[in-house]
Amino acid sequence: MIRFVVIQHSYAEFLGTFEPQLEARDIGFTYVRPVTGQDVIGSALQYDALWMLGGAYPVDDREHCPWIDDELRLVTIFQKARRPVVGIGFGGHVVALSCGGVARREPFHDAYWTTAHATEAGGADPLAQAVDGRRVLVMANGRVELPARVAPLVVDDAGRWIAVRPDPLTVGMLFRPELKPGMIEDMIMEEDRPVPDAIGELLDEARARWGEMQETTDRVVAALVASLDLMRERRKMPVFTMTVKRD
Repeated sequence: MIRFVVIQHSYAEFLGTFEPQLEARDIGFTYVRPVTGQDVIGSALQYDALWMLGGAYPVDDREHCPWIDDELRLVTIFQKARRPVVGIGFGGHVVALSCGGVARREPFHDAYWTTAHATEAGGADPLAQAVDGRRVLVMANGRVELPARVAPLVVDDAGRWIAVRPDPLTVGMLFRPELKPGMIEDMIMEEDRPVPDAIGELLDEARARWGEMQETTDRVVAALVASLDLMRERRKMPVFTMTVKRD
């Protein structure tokens, strides 16, 4: 069975609209939650892909994200094993860091609606073409500047990167196709979570665009499945169970 491991960085942010899409394709997924103190896994050999989700803090906030170095190592492990890596929001910043990006703490809240624009580098990329010209919600705290050698696939109205593919099997997105309005409501209700001042307006637009957002999700999932070969099961190491025989 195809199985993904999913790193969850906050209580409110999970696979959201992606869950039924993956389940419909008979893809299983296992959540790992370092935000609760759970250790980040150290191997890629039991999973077919790595997904890293959104989070409440910038990636360089070591006080709130002390696991970030382990997560960066995990990205490298999956890449060396030639297994897909997908980062969304906070996870998109982890992807950018892993290819040499530079983290900035500001703007702390980087959340806004924008039109997605495929770049020259994204001209033939399925993901870039799936969202080109569509309204998308960007939500990721802080900012990570890409190294000069890495060209973005998609930029926002101001020309800032919102999707990148540093290698053929690794994708980072700052726009959030997995979000549902209810997930944004959960972010607002999450205890002690910092949220943008304009979170109410962002939520109102998400509700108004819900049908359009679902269509964008469908397009993004189809593009990721095709471009990352997500329907191919990778070879996994067998799991051995030790049985103690007693006389």
